[in-house]
Amino acid sequence: MFFTRKSMEMVTADKALPGRAEPLPTAETHFLSGIPLKSPVPEGMEEAMFGMGCFWGVERKFWQTPGVWLTMVGYAGGYTPNPTYKETCTQLTGHNEVVRVIYDPAVISYEGLLKLFWEGHDPTQGMRQGNDVGSTYRSGIYAYTDAQMAAARASKVVYEHALKAAGMGPITTEILPVPVFYFAEDYHQQYLAKNPDGYCGIGGTGVTCPIGTGVRA
Repeated sequence: MFFTRKSMEMVTADKALPGRAEPLPTAETHFLSGIPLKSPVPEGMEEAMFGMGCFWGVERKFWQTPGVWLTMVGYAGGYTPNPTYKETCTQLTGHNEVVRVIYDPAVISYEGLLKLFWEGHDPTQGMRQGNDVGSTYRSGIYAYTDAQMAAARASKVVYEHALKAAGMGPITTEILPVPVFYFAEDYHQQYLAKNPDGYCGIGGTGVTCPIGTGVRA
């Protein structure tokens, strides 16, 4: 498979598309649960954000997870304000395709979400995930709190040891404080619930992430 050097690099701020001041219209409610997508985080619940490749399949992994109350897809980590999907596909916005998750930590811990994250994709591929190539498909953990940041970094160390033992390369995942989240367009929200036979380009390495030995948020 041939990848151009340009497609594997991150755009710089001075070359990013200008975007727009107004948010894009998106779905009002979650296609499966009917919960408003812009609901505030309920008391006792927490939020998390991950990039793992094409967000269609990633979102399905999380909405199928017990303890996850709400999921939504969007763009984050770039320079262009309120980008469109077509703009992100040019790789000239700097954004990643991400899933924002609201979850009940009494049912699933942040540690549990990290395990799903690491095992649900290949975090060694840099600016791509499988056949999906470009900065929009990079691996990323975006932490809302210092505790999440510490847990994410610790889990990376643990999983990198496991990957190395399996003969795989170093992790390329970016771990950053949570950036601005821009909602993706209506048709992207819960895409695989609306299109059950639609494209899902993510897949794990087959290497188990041994979280559970002191890696906690």
